[in-house]
Amino acid sequence: MKRHEFLRELHKVSANRNYLEIGVNDGRSLKLSRVPSIAVDPAFKVVTEIRCDVHLVKATSDDFFARDNPLAHLRGGRHPLRNLRRGRAPFGYWRRTTLDLSFIDGMHLFEYALRDFMNVEKHADWSSVIVFDDMLPRSVDEAARDRHTTAWTGDVYKVTEILGRYRPDLVTVLVDTQPTGQLVVFGADPRNRVLHDKYDEIIAEYEVPDPQKVPEAVLERVRAVKPEALLEADFWRPLVRARNRGLRRSRGWEPLRSALARLAVSR
Repeated sequence: MKRHEFLRELHKVSANRNYLEIGVNDGRSLKLSRVPSIAVDPAFKVVTEIRCDVHLVKATSDDFFARDNPLAHLRGGRHPLRNLRRGRAPFGYWRRTTLDLSFIDGMHLFEYALRDFMNVEKHADWSSVIVFDDMLPRSVDEAARDRHTTAWTGDVYKVTEILGRYRPDLVTVLVDTQPTGQLVVFGADPRNRVLHDKYDEIIAEYEVPDPQKVPEAVLERVRAVKPEALLEADFWRPLVRARNRGLRRSRGWEPLRSALARLAVSR
């Protein structure tokens, strides 16, 4: 399955109510959205029809997230709480907008992709779905930090190891899509500060000159699941139901984690 086919189906099974895309290019992935969307790219050149309510942002993702209320386009960025546990919400009381589906396909260097994740997570929740593109390079040349090939993933594949090492609370699923694979992340926690606190340490260790030493497991896609297996998994309906009901992490996360663990065992 090609990456855009997988992303199209992911929109369906996740029943996302909003969408954020980092790295627009010509709009081939953005055109899949049918919900209120924000698309960020400092040099987009959209040449295809877009069929959603979209805010196109011509800026770097770092600059975008530095704005006040960057998600303002998604229902104004906030919406009033109709009821609180102890009576009705007071006038002017607001709840933040949570991103349902995010697609990170910006600069192909791991430190940029990692920062994108850190920024997206601030606006996410345990039920959010976050997707990285170009996570399974097919050769060392394709994974170079300095681009010298037509097809180029850069070294964003390192994000998988970094999240596994520093954020074991997350569940990450490598997906064997063509041509260069994707990583789907579940269990975001906007309160977690580990990546922020360890960012300089991570950069110092993982930023190394070319040629990159790409693990054989990455090149051979040892841990990657078939996209159909993830899309057909039985946790999507409970996830959507829990998200739409606003269930807390304490009530919804563990069943999802268990279902994802079963998927990992079956691959």
